[in-house]
Amino acid sequence: MASPNGAEDFGSSLLCYEKLDRASPELWPEQLPGVVEFAASFKNPITNSPPKWMAELESEDIEMLKELGSLTTANLTEKVKGLQNLAYQLGLEESREMTRGKFLNILERPKK
Repeated sequence: MASPNGAEDFGSSLLCYEKLDRASPELWPEQLPGVVEFAASFKNPITNSPPKWMAELESEDIEMLKELGSLTTANLTEKVKGLQNLAYQLGLEESREMTRGKFLNILERPKK
């Protein structure tokens, strides 16, 4: 069992007594002149205007975003799986129609 003085010795052994010389240019390089002013020029006050990407959305798109945002993780996972299945089925249907078009020669370029 450790003695109470042992805990103090351990705590004091973790202390660092090294002094950092803040005047050293290698440790604390001087900031580039004008950077602070340049960065401050891009700070805009918070505006209530919607972002550019949201301005292009229609009301149906916004409603869908709200609906998807309100879903739980499990429901969102099911929605994604449903979309993946739909995309797969559409791919199969497209493949069938392309094969059908090939056999019917409707995709052939006209001869000159």
